[in-house]
Amino acid sequence: MPPLPGAELVHTPVQLYRYLLRCCKLLPSTAMQQHYRHAVRQSFNSHADEDDGQRIQLMIRRGIADADWILEKYTKKK
Repeated sequence: MPPLPGAELVHTPVQLYRYLLRCCKLLPSTAMQQHYRHAVRQSFNSHADEDDGQRIQLMIRRGIADADWILEKYTKKK
């Protein structure tokens, strides 16, 4: 499954946060949506003080890849 449209436009942590919350809306059950929404929020808050640009870009790429993997995992079960 390719990334959602707009993944290539994610360049800042706030854009990643919004992208990941949109991905959560695509999950099949409300419980899953709430779980991953909470995980995204916790991760965003725990890394809010990061100031290394290369590390931020690495986290953005990893966040998009992880979201794609999770969406693919749960959409295959349908």
